Amino acid sequence: MMKPDSRLVEALHPSPNVGVRRDGCRPRLILFHYTGMESAAKAIDWLAHPESSVSCHYVIDDTGLITQMVPEAARAWHAGASHWAGETDINSVSIGIEIQNPGHAQGYPDFPNEQMLSVAALSRDIAARHAIRPESVLAHSDVSPGRKIDPGEKFDWAWLAHVGVGHWTEPVPVDAIEAGCGVEDEGAHIAEAQTLLRQYGYGVETHGRLDEKTQIVIRAFQLHFRPARIDGLLDTSTRDTLKRLIAALPVTVTG
Repeated sequence: MMKPDSRLVEALHPSPNVGVRRDGCRPRLILFHYTGMESAAKAIDWLAHPESSVSCHYVIDDTGLITQMVPEAARAWHAGASHWAGETDINSVSIGIEIQNPGHAQGYPDFPNEQMLSVAALSRDIAARHAIRPESVLAHSDVSPGRKIDPGEKFDWAWLAHVGVGHWTEPVPVDAIEAGCGVEDEGAHIAEAQTLLRQYGYGVETHGRLDEKTQIVIRAFQLHFRPARIDGLLDTSTRDTLKRLIAALPVTVTG
């Protein structure tokens, strides 16, 4: 019988869609999703349906109620085709949290305060128990650029960082004049940005061209770290926000 891993869990709804973490991997990422469904109840039903072939560790409804569906020690099926920092089996190294929101296709409402408080509390609890670093708290869109856009531009990463969840830096303001013009499509700035994106964890090659794949990754970066304009272009705001983010990474202490 499944037992809650966190004291914050208010309901249990076990999903059969689970597996074993590869090679005894321990969680080192927290991954946020939105459900993309009209209610948490429907999302939980789908995530527990054997034919869906999807699951997650936790669902947080719009009132903040937390339901656990898969034990943290097990491998939930939430990330799909994904990549981060050279890892392609994201399900084996992550804990997946589904946050109730109908998503972009159904109006994309704001995330309620009560819900965000639960997101923060649960994330702090998980991160503390598994020693998960702030920069390892990610969006589904970060690990699956182009394929996924959740939890999206309305998700309040800045507030979460303020209350101790995730890595964040204040975005450099967007220059309205620069939008759509004067943006380089090749050269040293692009190569530098590709190198920094790769250093942070995104799956992108360093070749100095603003090709389609690079634009998709830049758009994913913007969704998370510069949501004021999401266009996949390497403007000054995006470039300098990326540099600022890298510079603010916590120092790794080794003994």
